[in-house]
Amino acid sequence: MLVVITNLLNSNEAGLLCEKMRHAGYVDGRVTAGREARPVKRNQQVARTDPALADMQKLVTDRLMSNDLFRMAVRPKIILPPMFSRYESGMEYGNHVDNSIMRGVRTDVSVTIFLSDPDQYEGGQLVMDSPGGEREVKLPAGYAVTYPTTSLHRVAPVVSGERLAAVTWVRSFVRNAADRETLFDLDTARHRLFELLGKTPEMDLLAKTQSNLLRRWVED
Repeated sequence: MLVVITNLLNSNEAGLLCEKMRHAGYVDGRVTAGREARPVKRNQQVARTDPALADMQKLVTDRLMSNDLFRMAVRPKIILPPMFSRYESGMEYGNHVDNSIMRGVRTDVSVTIFLSDPDQYEGGQLVMDSPGGEREVKLPAGYAVTYPTTSLHRVAPVVSGERLAAVTWVRSFVRNAADRETLFDLDTARHRLFELLGKTPEMDLLAKTQSNLLRRWVED
């Protein structure tokens, strides 16, 4: 399940992160890539030693944890410290699957937060592989997209300009992507029906069903 989160960051917050990234120190992005991904990864990442990194990571993590749609879609247990990447002209990240374990944590959901406005760079789409074909994602600054970490994906070559983004990974309380989608659909239906009908016996049954599914599927 791919979920777009609009305005995760407001324009001032996205602009602040871009400004910090323009003054940051960088390392070759291949230092954090797995064996199969390393040959196809051509980008730069803010160095872990950069003095601004901790505040940048906190801002993104705080906004994720306070976002209702993110919590409903992802069921986050652990959010790993975000990485901040820069793609300049000619850079790309070829087809890969994100590492299944990072810093000793199982990764269930990947998150990309777009920091550059789409008109600031050409190319650079996040391209997701699926049984129905490829899906391209290129969102306004401050928007985020979540998708299962099991997905094969790539960042298309940047033709011109500069693509700035943050990426992170989440250990979910619910391991299975199909189970997370079922819970998300139930939550969405419950909220919409409650707005239309208020509290009813049928709403109580839906709430009971969702709670019992959570008890069955959650890994605490």
